[in-house]
Amino acid sequence: MKLMMINGPNLNLLGHRDKSMYGPMSLDELSLGLTEYAKGLGISLDSYQSNSEGDIIDKIHASIGKYDGIIINAGALTHYSYALHDALEEFRLPVIEVHITNIHKREDFRHKSVIAAACKGQIVGLGLEGYYLAVDYFSKLNKK
Repeated sequence: MKLMMINGPNLNLLGHRDKSMYGPMSLDELSLGLTEYAKGLGISLDSYQSNSEGDIIDKIHASIGKYDGIIINAGALTHYSYALHDALEEFRLPVIEVHITNIHKREDFRHKSVIAAACKGQIVGLGLEGYYLAVDYFSKLNKK
């Protein structure tokens, strides 16, 4: 099984950005740890981050036929990018939406995810553990 993890705008600042909310771990550290964790479950995981909506959409398009699933934290794009929704819908295989914080307990504009309908499920508010839970989901799928 091959997974693509996509992180959107400002997630490159993990480890620097409001540590009380996002924790002290950098995105590189998360990617390394998650790649090793997935490997232990027999899963290959590639990571990608961009602050550009178009680049993220291009990465999703390029993932069609190459990956068995996507784990995505689209950052603020979650709340307004219908183009991202459409790209994820076209992927046609399971997508798990992950958010480090609980978007439903934050500012009103963050309560709605326009990409949720294109995803199999959503993990919110569990910190970086949410990414690991997404890998666990795919691991269970892989065993069926």
